[in-house]
Amino acid sequence: MEAPTRILVTGAGGFVGRRLCATLATSFPDATLVPLRADITDPDAVAAEIRAATPDSCIHLAGIAAVPAARQDPRRAFAVNLDGTLNLARALLDHAPRCRLIHAGSADCYGASFRTGLPLDESAPLAPLNTYAASKAAADLALGAMAAESGLRVLRLRPFNHVGPGQSEAFALGSFAAQLRRIAAGEAPAVLRVGNLDAERDFLHIADVTRAYALALARFDDLPDATILNLASGTPRRLHDMVEAMIATLGLPVAIELDPARLRPSDIPRATGNADRAATLLGWQPTHSLQDIISAVLQ
Repeated sequence: MEAPTRILVTGAGGFVGRRLCATLATSFPDATLVPLRADITDPDAVAAEIRAATPDSCIHLAGIAAVPAARQDPRRAFAVNLDGTLNLARALLDHAPRCRLIHAGSADCYGASFRTGLPLDESAPLAPLNTYAASKAAADLALGAMAAESGLRVLRLRPFNHVGPGQSEAFALGSFAAQLRRIAAGEAPAVLRVGNLDAERDFLHIADVTRAYALALARFDDLPDATILNLASGTPRRLHDMVEAMIATLGLPVAIELDPARLRPSDIPRATGNADRAATLLGWQPTHSLQDIISAVLQ
Protein backbone atom coordinates (compact mmCIF):
# COMPACT_ATOMS: atom_id res chain seq x y z
CA MET A 1 0.00 0.00 0.00
CA GLU A 2 0.98 3.63 -0.34
CA ALA A 3 2.59 4.66 2.93
CA PRO A 4 0.53 7.03 5.07
CA THR A 5 1.69 10.61 5.11
CA ARG A 6 -0.82 12.27 7.46
CA ILE A 7 -2.13 10.15 10.34
CA LEU A 8 -4.90 11.62 12.47
CA VAL A 9 -5.05 10.19 16.00
CA THR A 10 -8.02 10.76 18.28
CA GLY A 11 -7.35 10.35 21.99
CA ALA A 12 -3.65 10.93 21.34
CA GLY A 13 -3.07 12.19 24.88
CA GLY A 14 -4.56 9.16 26.59
CA PHE A 15 -3.06 6.01 28.05
CA VAL A 16 -2.99 4.14 24.73
CA GLY A 17 -2.64 7.24 22.57
CA ARG A 18 0.70 8.31 24.00
CA ARG A 19 2.21 4.89 23.38
CA LEU A 20 0.57 4.63 19.96
CA CYS A 21 2.03 7.93 18.77
CA ALA A 22 5.52 6.71 19.69
CA THR A 23 4.87 3.43 17.83
CA LEU A 24 3.58 5.24 14.74
CA ALA A 25 6.56 7.60 14.72
CA THR A 26 8.85 4.57 14.57
CA SER A 27 6.76 2.59 12.08
CA PHE A 28 6.06 5.52 9.72
CA PRO A 29 8.94 7.97 10.23
CA ASP A 30 8.01 10.06 7.17
CA ALA A 31 4.39 10.56 8.23
CA THR A 32 3.00 13.58 10.07
CA LEU A 33 1.01 12.70 13.18
CA VAL A 34 -1.98 14.97 13.72
CA PRO A 35 -3.77 14.75 17.10
CA LEU A 36 -7.46 15.58 16.90
CA ARG A 37 -8.03 18.55 19.18
CA ALA A 38 -11.75 19.10 18.57
CA ASP A 39 -14.38 17.89 21.02
CA ILE A 40 -15.40 14.58 19.45
CA THR A 41 -19.04 15.27 20.41
CA ASP A 42 -19.11 18.51 18.36
CA PRO A 43 -19.79 17.48 14.74
CA ASP A 44 -19.03 20.91 13.27
CA ALA A 45 -15.71 21.19 15.09
CA VAL A 46 -14.72 17.66 14.07
CA ALA A 47 -15.65 18.33 10.45
CA ALA A 48 -13.68 21.58 10.38
CA GLU A 49 -10.59 19.89 11.76
CA ILE A 50 -10.83 16.97 9.32
CA ARG A 51 -11.25 19.40 6.44
CA ALA A 52 -8.14 21.32 7.51
CA ALA A 53 -6.02 18.26 8.33
CA THR A 54 -6.83 16.23 5.17
CA PRO A 55 -5.62 12.95 6.73
CA ASP A 56 -5.03 9.85 4.62
CA SER A 57 -5.22 7.66 7.75
CA CYS A 58 -6.95 7.88 11.12
CA ILE A 59 -6.74 5.79 14.27
CA HIS A 60 -9.71 6.41 16.55
CA LEU A 61 -8.96 5.89 20.23
CA ALA A 62 -10.94 8.70 21.89
CA GLY A 63 -13.67 7.53 24.20
CA ILE A 64 -15.00 6.93 27.68
CA ALA A 65 -12.93 3.84 28.43
CA ALA A 66 -13.68 3.00 32.07
CA VAL A 67 -16.68 0.82 32.90
CA PRO A 68 -17.53 2.71 36.14
CA ALA A 69 -17.42 6.11 34.40
CA ALA A 70 -19.78 4.91 31.68
CA ARG A 71 -22.14 3.38 34.24
CA GLN A 72 -22.28 6.62 36.23
CA ASP A 73 -23.07 8.77 33.16
CA PRO A 74 -24.63 6.69 30.37
CA ARG A 75 -25.65 9.70 28.28
CA ARG A 76 -22.08 10.95 28.22
CA ALA A 77 -20.75 7.48 27.40
CA PHE A 78 -23.02 7.17 24.35
CA ALA A 79 -22.42 10.79 23.34
CA VAL A 80 -18.67 10.17 23.22
CA ASN A 81 -18.36 6.51 22.23
CA LEU A 82 -21.21 6.29 19.72
CA ASP A 83 -22.09 9.81 18.61
CA GLY A 84 -18.44 10.91 18.64
CA THR A 85 -17.51 7.95 16.44
CA LEU A 86 -20.34 8.80 14.03
CA ASN A 87 -19.21 12.43 13.93
CA LEU A 88 -15.71 11.34 13.00
CA ALA A 89 -16.83 8.82 10.38
CA ARG A 90 -19.21 11.27 8.72
CA ALA A 91 -16.54 13.98 8.63
CA LEU A 92 -14.11 11.56 7.00
CA LEU A 93 -16.67 10.55 4.37
CA ASP A 94 -17.42 14.21 3.62
CA HIS A 95 -13.92 15.68 3.67
CA ALA A 96 -11.41 12.79 3.37
CA PRO A 97 -13.35 9.93 1.73
CA ARG A 98 -10.25 7.86 0.93
CA CYS A 99 -8.97 8.05 4.50
CA ARG A 100 -8.21 4.73 6.17
CA LEU A 101 -9.99 4.52 9.54
CA ILE A 102 -8.93 2.09 12.27
CA HIS A 103 -11.44 1.88 15.10
CA ALA A 104 -10.24 0.83 18.55
CA GLY A 105 -13.20 -1.20 19.75
CA SER A 106 -13.34 -3.48 22.76
CA ALA A 107 -13.60 -7.20 23.45
CA ASP A 108 -15.90 -6.25 26.34
CA CYS A 109 -18.60 -6.01 23.65
CA TYR A 110 -18.81 -9.82 23.56
CA GLY A 111 -20.23 -9.75 27.07
CA ALA A 112 -22.59 -12.67 27.66
CA SER A 113 -20.96 -14.61 24.81
CA PHE A 114 -18.02 -15.23 27.14
CA ARG A 115 -20.24 -17.52 29.21
CA THR A 116 -19.25 -20.37 26.93
CA GLY A 117 -15.86 -20.24 28.66
CA LEU A 118 -14.16 -20.68 25.28
CA PRO A 119 -11.76 -18.28 23.51
CA LEU A 120 -14.04 -16.21 21.27
CA ASP A 121 -13.26 -15.35 17.67
CA GLU A 122 -14.75 -12.50 15.63
CA SER A 123 -17.89 -14.47 14.78
CA ALA A 124 -19.09 -14.46 18.40
CA PRO A 125 -22.26 -12.38 18.93
CA LEU A 126 -21.90 -8.97 20.54
CA ALA A 127 -23.86 -9.22 23.80
CA PRO A 128 -22.72 -6.35 26.03
CA LEU A 129 -23.42 -6.48 29.76
CA ASN A 130 -22.56 -2.91 30.75
CA THR A 131 -23.02 0.63 29.45
CA TYR A 132 -19.44 0.99 28.29
CA ALA A 133 -19.59 -2.21 26.25
CA ALA A 134 -23.01 -1.29 24.84
CA SER A 135 -21.77 2.09 23.63
CA LYS A 136 -18.67 0.53 22.04
CA ALA A 137 -20.71 -2.24 20.42
CA ALA A 138 -23.10 0.33 18.97
CA ALA A 139 -20.19 2.25 17.45
CA ASP A 140 -18.62 -0.94 16.09
CA LEU A 141 -21.88 -2.00 14.40
CA ALA A 142 -22.55 1.50 13.09
CA LEU A 143 -19.16 1.63 11.40
CA GLY A 144 -19.80 -1.73 9.76
CA ALA A 145 -23.11 -0.40 8.41
CA MET A 146 -21.44 2.79 7.13
CA ALA A 147 -18.86 0.71 5.30
CA ALA A 148 -21.64 -1.23 3.58
CA GLU A 149 -23.90 1.73 2.83
CA SER A 150 -21.53 4.64 2.28
CA GLY A 151 -18.16 3.16 1.38
CA LEU A 152 -16.44 4.08 4.63
CA ARG A 153 -12.94 2.60 4.66
CA VAL A 154 -12.64 1.08 8.12
CA LEU A 155 -10.99 -1.74 10.04
CA ARG A 156 -12.49 -2.67 13.40
CA LEU A 157 -10.09 -3.95 16.06
CA ARG A 158 -11.31 -5.49 19.30
CA PRO A 159 -8.46 -5.61 21.80
CA PHE A 160 -8.72 -7.57 25.04
CA ASN A 161 -7.48 -6.17 28.38
CA HIS A 162 -4.28 -4.23 27.73
CA VAL A 163 -2.15 -2.77 30.47
CA GLY A 164 1.05 -0.83 30.90
CA PRO A 165 2.72 2.15 32.55
CA GLY A 166 0.42 5.01 33.47
CA GLN A 167 -2.89 3.16 33.30
CA SER A 168 -5.70 4.81 35.25
CA GLU A 169 -6.81 3.52 38.64
CA ALA A 170 -10.26 3.11 37.08
CA PHE A 171 -8.97 -0.23 35.75
CA ALA A 172 -8.34 -3.23 37.97
CA LEU A 173 -4.60 -3.77 37.45
CA GLY A 174 -3.99 -0.01 37.34
CA SER A 175 -5.69 0.32 40.72
CA PHE A 176 -3.77 -2.59 42.23
CA ALA A 177 -0.47 -1.21 40.94
CA ALA A 178 -1.18 2.28 42.30
CA GLN A 179 -2.12 0.87 45.70
CA LEU A 180 1.03 -1.24 45.80
CA ARG A 181 3.22 1.71 44.85
CA ARG A 182 1.74 3.72 47.72
CA ILE A 183 2.31 0.81 50.11
CA ALA A 184 5.91 0.45 48.92
CA ALA A 185 6.47 4.17 49.48
CA GLY A 186 5.09 3.98 53.01
CA GLU A 187 2.15 6.20 52.08
CA ALA A 188 -0.54 3.62 52.86
CA PRO A 189 -1.05 0.62 55.16
CA ALA A 190 -0.03 -2.76 53.74
CA VAL A 191 -3.56 -3.75 52.71
CA LEU A 192 -4.55 -4.19 49.06
CA ARG A 193 -8.26 -3.59 48.48
CA VAL A 194 -9.64 -5.66 45.62
CA GLY A 195 -12.79 -6.82 43.88
CA ASN A 196 -13.45 -10.29 42.47
CA LEU A 197 -10.06 -11.94 42.01
CA ASP A 198 -11.47 -15.25 40.77
CA ALA A 199 -12.26 -13.77 37.34
CA GLU A 200 -9.97 -14.82 34.48
CA ARG A 201 -9.01 -12.29 31.83
CA ASP A 202 -6.89 -12.18 28.67
CA PHE A 203 -4.16 -9.62 29.36
CA LEU A 204 -1.94 -7.93 26.78
CA HIS A 205 1.02 -5.57 27.07
CA ILE A 206 0.12 -2.17 25.65
CA ALA A 207 3.14 -2.33 23.32
CA ASP A 208 1.70 -5.42 21.64
CA VAL A 209 -1.60 -3.63 21.09
CA THR A 210 -0.11 -0.48 19.59
CA ARG A 211 2.08 -2.63 17.36
CA ALA A 212 -1.10 -4.29 16.09
CA TYR A 213 -2.57 -0.88 15.21
CA ALA A 214 0.56 0.00 13.24
CA LEU A 215 0.50 -3.35 11.41
CA ALA A 216 -3.19 -2.89 10.61
CA LEU A 217 -2.44 0.51 9.11
CA ALA A 218 0.49 -0.86 7.10
CA ARG A 219 -1.69 -3.64 5.63
CA PHE A 220 -4.96 -1.74 5.48
CA ASP A 221 -5.28 -1.70 1.70
CA ASP A 222 -4.88 -5.48 1.50
CA LEU A 223 -7.86 -6.16 3.77
CA PRO A 224 -11.60 -5.97 3.02
CA ASP A 225 -13.33 -2.89 4.39
CA ALA A 226 -14.99 -3.40 7.79
CA THR A 227 -12.72 -6.36 8.63
CA ILE A 228 -12.89 -7.23 12.34
CA LEU A 229 -9.77 -8.36 14.21
CA ASN A 230 -9.50 -9.58 17.77
CA LEU A 231 -6.30 -8.75 19.64
CA ALA A 232 -5.83 -11.42 22.30
CA SER A 233 -3.29 -13.80 23.78
CA GLY A 234 -5.71 -16.72 24.04
CA THR A 235 -4.48 -17.33 27.59
CA PRO A 236 -6.86 -16.57 30.48
CA ARG A 237 -5.11 -15.35 33.61
CA ARG A 238 -6.76 -15.34 37.02
CA LEU A 239 -6.74 -11.91 38.63
CA HIS A 240 -5.63 -13.42 41.92
CA ASP A 241 -2.52 -14.82 40.22
CA MET A 242 -1.80 -11.43 38.65
CA VAL A 243 -2.04 -9.74 42.05
CA GLU A 244 0.22 -12.34 43.66
CA ALA A 245 2.77 -11.83 40.87
CA MET A 246 2.68 -8.06 41.41
CA ILE A 247 3.21 -8.45 45.15
CA ALA A 248 6.05 -10.93 44.60
CA THR A 249 7.73 -8.60 42.10
CA LEU A 250 7.77 -5.79 44.64
CA GLY A 251 8.69 -8.13 47.50
CA LEU A 252 6.10 -6.65 49.82
CA PRO A 253 4.27 -8.24 52.79
CA VAL A 254 0.72 -7.24 51.83
CA ALA A 255 -2.68 -8.39 53.04
CA ILE A 256 -5.49 -8.69 50.46
CA GLU A 257 -8.92 -7.43 51.48
CA LEU A 258 -12.20 -7.62 49.55
CA ASP A 259 -13.82 -4.25 48.89
CA PRO A 260 -17.53 -4.69 47.98
CA ALA A 261 -17.45 -1.34 46.17
CA ARG A 262 -15.04 -2.85 43.64
CA LEU A 263 -17.38 -5.68 42.65
CA ARG A 264 -19.08 -5.36 39.24
CA PRO A 265 -22.85 -5.87 38.94
CA SER A 266 -22.24 -8.20 35.97
CA ASP A 267 -19.02 -10.17 36.05
CA ILE A 268 -17.97 -12.93 33.67
CA PRO A 269 -15.92 -15.77 35.19
CA ARG A 270 -13.65 -16.13 32.13
CA ALA A 271 -13.08 -13.84 29.15
CA THR A 272 -10.47 -14.82 26.58
CA GLY A 273 -10.09 -14.46 22.85
CA ASN A 274 -8.98 -16.14 19.66
CA ALA A 275 -6.73 -13.89 17.56
CA ASP A 276 -5.94 -16.33 14.75
CA ARG A 277 -7.30 -13.89 12.18
CA ALA A 278 -4.88 -11.16 13.29
CA ALA A 279 -2.04 -13.69 13.09
CA THR A 280 -3.04 -14.64 9.54
CA LEU A 281 -3.84 -11.20 8.14
CA LEU A 282 -1.37 -9.04 10.05
CA GLY A 283 1.32 -11.49 11.10
CA TRP A 284 0.59 -10.32 14.65
CA GLN A 285 0.82 -12.16 17.92
CA PRO A 286 1.72 -10.98 21.43
CA THR A 287 5.43 -11.08 22.19
CA HIS A 288 5.52 -9.84 25.80
CA SER A 289 5.62 -12.32 28.66
CA LEU A 290 3.50 -12.29 31.80
CA GLN A 291 6.43 -10.84 33.73
CA ASP A 292 6.77 -8.10 31.11
CA ILE A 293 3.12 -7.23 31.68
CA ILE A 294 3.49 -7.25 35.48
CA SER A 295 6.62 -5.08 35.35
CA ALA A 296 5.00 -2.64 32.94
CA VAL A 297 1.87 -2.07 35.00
CA LEU A 298 3.97 -1.50 38.14
CA GLN A 299 5.99 1.28 36.48
